[in-house]
Amino acid sequence: MTSDRLTPDELRQLFLFESLTPEQLAHLAEHGRVEHRGAGEAVYVEGEPASCFFVLLDGTVAMHQRVQADEVEVSRTDKRGVYGGAMQAYIGDPAEQRYRNSLRAVTDCAVFAVPAAIIAVAMRAWFPMATHLLEGLFVGMRNTQTIVGERERLLALGALSAGLTHELNNPAAAAVRATAALRGRVAKMRHKLAMIADGRLDGRRLHDLVSLQEEAVKRAAAAAPLSPLAASDAEDELGDWLDEHGVRGAWELAPTLVAGGIDSGWLAQVDAAVGGDDLESAVHWITYTIDTELLMGEIDDAVTRVSGLVGAAKQYSQLDRAPYQTVDVHDLLDATLVMLHAKVPSGVRVVKEYDRSLPTVPAYAAELNQVWTNLIDNALGAMAGEGTLTVRTGRTDDSLTVEIRDTGPGIAPEVRPRIFEPFFTTKAVGEGTGLGLDISYRIVVNKHHGDIRVRSEPGDTRFLVLLPLTPA
Repeated sequence: MTSDRLTPDELRQLFLFESLTPEQLAHLAEHGRVEHRGAGEAVYVEGEPASCFFVLLDGTVAMHQRVQADEVEVSRTDKRGVYGGAMQAYIGDPAEQRYRNSLRAVTDCAVFAVPAAIIAVAMRAWFPMATHLLEGLFVGMRNTQTIVGERERLLALGALSAGLTHELNNPAAAAVRATAALRGRVAKMRHKLAMIADGRLDGRRLHDLVSLQEEAVKRAAAAAPLSPLAASDAEDELGDWLDEHGVRGAWELAPTLVAGGIDSGWLAQVDAAVGGDDLESAVHWITYTIDTELLMGEIDDAVTRVSGLVGAAKQYSQLDRAPYQTVDVHDLLDATLVMLHAKVPSGVRVVKEYDRSLPTVPAYAAELNQVWTNLIDNALGAMAGEGTLTVRTGRTDDSLTVEIRDTGPGIAPEVRPRIFEPFFTTKAVGEGTGLGLDISYRIVVNKHHGDIRVRSEPGDTRFLVLLPLTPA
């Protein structure tokens, strides 16, 4: 690093200083210095004491901010005269302040550096009223952003938690009901087996009955679902056969047997195997066997659904995964749709048009999920309970594209230029904070160096997210 100085006339060429008096320019020229940084070097680092105020003279710089364990690029520029560093030196004691972000040289660059203490004294002496106004602005905005940002995150977390709890409750409750019913069926099956095997059946007949039981299990596993009308006809036919053969409770047994793929011809084999005296007990035993298989299938389906929901929640939150990784956006979109399933009204149809040939992309997966959440939630809100939500993926040049489309009334032309502004919202008071699209824009554009575009007309609103296929 080398350093030299600027003259007052050279300082006046920078837009930040062009209105200062000759005395003020001379004061800054006396205490400031020109510093040079090579490509990749830090101009200043977040968290370190904010000792200087910097103005870019030449080259390109990038501003970074630490988000948990990651350093995220917020912006980059080559505009002469842009500034950073000890931006709030005039608020409080300059010696106690620290840099709120980092600035790094992208190319070889030169900056004009002024000690924070000099800037603090100059601001208070030269612009006392402006200092008070800016102090109030910085403090007020910081407090507002903190409060609103926390509320936005809590609202999103609460909505997702409620939806996930609702989705988990259904299969969990089904598993509990099926388990309770299964316990009763197993007990009755043991009782019927004891009645059958109390000595009235010889070994050969009992062996044949057990074989028929195994065949019933296989038939139940392979049974195709019937239409309500076909099932009703089959139950009537089977019930008549059971009544004719003196089996009591035919109307209770027939639905289970039909669901397990059993017909009267197959029951005739049971009759031949055990004889008329033991037919009723044998039919009950086989019915309990089929019912047990069906209940275990319900439990398996319920537990699989719970496991799938937990997996989707893990995919959505990217729990135990690296913040920056190579991802398949389809996995992220599916996880987000699962998490938002409870918020999709019954009148909204969800259509997925995925190009599965697309490659994986380097990304901050958890933050992209936040983008999908914001866009899909806005689309659902716009349709007011009825319409079609389309999630489409594709490719445009060197970018992967994700399109979220809704059939709502559209965005008014006079509103469209402001939709990405922080705190701007068209929702009713209390329904939105106006940060969703602002956050989405910063994640896509600033963090992933992609782009987010919108096209809207009544009945067709599309948000298009473009993500680079190669690391930025």
